[in-house]
Amino acid sequence: MRVILVQVNPGEAFTIQRDDGQFQCITGPAQVPMMSPNGSVPQIYVPPGYVQQIIEENGVRRVLVLPQTEFHPGGHSPLHHPPPPPPHAHLQAFIPHPHIMHHPAHLYSGMAGGTGDMNAQYISQYHPAHTTIYSEQDTHQPHGRAAFAHRDERASKTYERLQKKLKERQGVGGGGGGGGGLALSKDSPPPSPQKSRGTPPTGGDLQNGLGELDEEAKALQERLNSICKPVVTDIQARGASLSWLAPLRTESDKEPKEGEEIPSEPSFTYEVSVSYNGKDGKYKTTYSGVELSATLQDLRPATDYHVRVHVMCNCLQGVPSEPVSFTTLSCKPDTPSPPRKASGTKSSLVLQWKAPCDNGSKIQNYILQWDEGKGTSVFEQCYYGPQKQYRLTKLLPASRYSFRLAAKNDMGVSEFSEAVPIMTSCSVPAAPQNPELVQPGVTWLCLRWHRPAGSPKEDDISYVLEMEEEGSGYGFQASYDGDELSHTVRNLHRSTTYRFRVIAYNAEGKSNPSPVSEFTTAPDRPTCPCRLSVKGKPHPTSFRLTWDPPKDNGGSDVTKYVAELSDDLSGTFQPGSSWNQVYSGLAMECLCDGLSPGCSYQARVHCISAGGESPMTEALQVQTPPVPPGPCLPPRVVGKPKAREVQLRWAPPLVDGGSVVSSYSVEMFAPQAEEGREVYQGSELDCTLGSLLPGRTYGFRLRAANKAGFGPFSERSDVTTGPGAPEACRPPHVNCKSPTCAVISWEAPHCNGAAVSEYRLEWGAAEGSMQICYTGAALSHELRGLLPATSYFCRVQALNAAGVGPFSDAVLCQTPCSVPAAVSSVHALRESEMRVESRVTERVEDEEEEEEEDEEASPLLYSPSTCLGLRWEAPCSHGAEIMSYLIDLGERQPILTGPVTKYIIQNLQPDTTYRIRIQALNSLGAGPFSHTFKLKTKPLPPLPPRLECTASSHQTLRLKWGDGPGKAQSTDSLQYHLQMEDKIGRFISLYKGPCHTHKVQRLNESTSYTFRIQAFNEAGEGPFSTVYTFTTPRSPPAPLKAPRVERVDESCEVNWETLPPMKGDPVIYCLQCMQGNSEFKQIYKGSATSFQLPSLSLSTEYRFRVCAIRQCQDAPEIVGPYSSTVILLPPRVDTPGASSATGSKATEAQKPKRSLTDEQFSFLIIALLAVTSILIAVAIQYFVIE
Repeated sequence: MRVILVQVNPGEAFTIQRDDGQFQCITGPAQVPMMSPNGSVPQIYVPPGYVQQIIEENGVRRVLVLPQTEFHPGGHSPLHHPPPPPPHAHLQAFIPHPHIMHHPAHLYSGMAGGTGDMNAQYISQYHPAHTTIYSEQDTHQPHGRAAFAHRDERASKTYERLQKKLKERQGVGGGGGGGGGLALSKDSPPPSPQKSRGTPPTGGDLQNGLGELDEEAKALQERLNSICKPVVTDIQARGASLSWLAPLRTESDKEPKEGEEIPSEPSFTYEVSVSYNGKDGKYKTTYSGVELSATLQDLRPATDYHVRVHVMCNCLQGVPSEPVSFTTLSCKPDTPSPPRKASGTKSSLVLQWKAPCDNGSKIQNYILQWDEGKGTSVFEQCYYGPQKQYRLTKLLPASRYSFRLAAKNDMGVSEFSEAVPIMTSCSVPAAPQNPELVQPGVTWLCLRWHRPAGSPKEDDISYVLEMEEEGSGYGFQASYDGDELSHTVRNLHRSTTYRFRVIAYNAEGKSNPSPVSEFTTAPDRPTCPCRLSVKGKPHPTSFRLTWDPPKDNGGSDVTKYVAELSDDLSGTFQPGSSWNQVYSGLAMECLCDGLSPGCSYQARVHCISAGGESPMTEALQVQTPPVPPGPCLPPRVVGKPKAREVQLRWAPPLVDGGSVVSSYSVEMFAPQAEEGREVYQGSELDCTLGSLLPGRTYGFRLRAANKAGFGPFSERSDVTTGPGAPEACRPPHVNCKSPTCAVISWEAPHCNGAAVSEYRLEWGAAEGSMQICYTGAALSHELRGLLPATSYFCRVQALNAAGVGPFSDAVLCQTPCSVPAAVSSVHALRESEMRVESRVTERVEDEEEEEEEDEEASPLLYSPSTCLGLRWEAPCSHGAEIMSYLIDLGERQPILTGPVTKYIIQNLQPDTTYRIRIQALNSLGAGPFSHTFKLKTKPLPPLPPRLECTASSHQTLRLKWGDGPGKAQSTDSLQYHLQMEDKIGRFISLYKGPCHTHKVQRLNESTSYTFRIQAFNEAGEGPFSTVYTFTTPRSPPAPLKAPRVERVDESCEVNWETLPPMKGDPVIYCLQCMQGNSEFKQIYKGSATSFQLPSLSLSTEYRFRVCAIRQCQDAPEIVGPYSSTVILLPPRVDTPGASSATGSKATEAQKPKRSLTDEQFSFLIIALLAVTSILIAVAIQYFVIE
């Protein structure tokens, strides 16, 4: 049985198959111990370019997969190769997570057979390792790695299934994306950009928000856009030189005229931007200035760059030039990272290092130097080769060596890395001394120990502190593992003994345990006592406290209880209140006496043990019961006693009994009464007692009360009242003589010792708003001018020398009913309010049949020419309901209506004035008439006129109605409303005004339209006329252009344009010709667009014109207008004696002259008339005016 450690690096994962068939994924950094029953090492598959190495230390084998030299199968440059494909599916033991796929997998710790399955004899026991040896993780992209060949279909399916499970657990797209998505380091060159040309921005995008530019700005913008691409020279590994030409003047720039100054050359500013992500990638500005050259620095070696230039001038910016591409040269590699210790023994070291950026040239060898352990700055070469690891042997144990590394390629040797010290292993350390106690705590112990004797200072020794709890039975267990010489063990139990020992170890192994030391944790302080309460009921001067022992004594017994009491008698208990100790001992109750009644106290208790003092209990608030207050002084009278009231005042008692006095009680003894009655109880220190009899003697006494109750009464004090006003009169008696007159009488009241000198009678329609209507010594009064059927209130008051007595009770009386009052407000109804009421009843009856028609129709109104509408406000009925109204129209018979306030008078004469007045009637008779007012009926509205169509075309109809001018006159009071029916049957308004004609436009040809008209004036709107229907004619063909005539020997050919069919009707053409001074004759009629006329006379002039004819299917043909006339002149014959100089002119004269069209001839006449009028105006200005 042997243990094999599989090391998982940070950012990587190790996948194994358990006995139950499930797959377990272990992420690094970790070491996975594998149990091998037969001691054999399982077969490990590594990718090309890697080797496996087995290191055995202290009986433990470590399987490391280390990179060999850089592996480039094709021998090409690694700069432009695509990323490597994912590892082959048969390497199931190592499947990287999606979020770490950008790191190259350098460790393939696969324990699998040829088919990719894990052997059953290897059992995984996973424990996280404290010290992990990390293998190299190359940050530089290994380019061109060959893909692994598939072994079998089963391995491929298993790999896909495991990769799907990992994606479901951790999510897809964590950083690497696909299987081989390896990212470049920040020092490595970027991938080659794509060879695609982007579309330059348009000029509109570069106007920087400016509006319309003038011509000069447009020319400058065009010049800025004409910048040529730059030229790259002197290309180096990390820099290049760039130059370009200023934009040249364009053809649109105007040449300066003679005498004008040559404009100065504008000042251009250039910006150079660089991209290494392709032509369409993101560009970064690297230079901005006025020079025509620039130097690019800090470039990356062996990298494709794209450079472009754009020009700016006067807030204008041109489009960037076409980008120019170049590739920087290769150079020596970057400085590598210092080597690291992979493993080691007493006499050997295995060093590893990472490949730096090769800067475009493959790294061939590495140079490893060391100081041979001398500790000086002199280094010697110990390795030269392509490997990334090296093993040094025959070294001294526990010795320090310094190493540095350089890389070499075809371009040179890089700088050396920083020197890093690495030590060899030592022997197993000796057993250390037993640990010592620095300081104990309740739940922790601070321990320290010393370095083993004889161990060298260079030896890296770590320590394991083991602890055993007394009586636990688990034995010693590790509680600390590190290189410190002290440690605080926490999370311990209080008052518990623990045993400790220390083991030292280094890379060679562990020492024997140190002697055992025993230490005990300190006891904890106890918790506060429980259930602090008052035993029994508190007394006014004492109470007894009791409590229970604490739930947790902290590991030691309680030695004393301490009780404290606050002495703050104010009851506010501020945070700074003082506390006095009232008890100290082992008993769990105490007596607190000597207290004040009715005061609040706070009590608290804490206990003391060997662990310390416990926290205080929550303060218990105790209230001592109060006692009743002491006697008060007798009450005294304030001011002079009045006839019916006395005001008393007193002082609070000298002793309040420990509680605030809450109320006072005053008892009064009536004259010749032996027992008193309570007349006041409240918290005030004074009171006013009323309802007393004047001239009587009353006795008063007082007592105070608090929470405990009432105290004793004070001594009695006597008070005599003064004379008073008379008593209240009895309710008066009311006798109504008529609806407008009433007599009120009353009886004399008791005078209370003073004769009544005057009576006051109040009268009013409301009980709260009565007014004095009589003042005197009589016992009755008569009121006149009252309203009929109205309720009134009245009351009486008596006066004497002592004052005014109270009013009697109010008496309600009502006057008899009478005829109605006069109608005060009458108004005429507007025309919109004069609706026919019977229409509502008809609509309810025919609701189911004509619901839609009733909703859409306008309401029926009474004619204002024969009807008058009245509305009035109902007058006061004077107690009897109004039964009807009488409307007086003067000469006509009066109209009697019901109890309504609106009425429409019908069958009146138009344009007539009526004098109207209204009278209300009830059961008692008729009231007075209202005032007379005049109303006039309107004249009758006009009748609709007859509608005629005077002119029509295929798009317009001119309508006329009535007898009058076409234009409106300012004095016309009669107006018209013309409507046309639309497609859905509704009539829409076309014209509304006083005119008698209207032209309807935008119509369709051969279409019938329906119209109706209505007349209206000041009298109102008249009825609509009957419906008139007019139809638009068909449209004629459009006029043709002048035909084209060509002479062919003794004949001519006439051509004209073609017209499309008009709404399905075909179009034919008619060609007419006039010979000499004769009339036009038809020479052709048909659908062709050309005609050839033979046998022309050479001495005759011909004129041609053409027109289009629309052939209607159900109507006669419609002939369109003729085109303009074209003249064909006879040819001219040359004379035999013509000279050669006149030959060319004769030839030109033989050409047919084009005749003027009608439009050209009209324009010529207008131009001649305009020139003539201008000359006449100039002559008048010059000869007449001047």
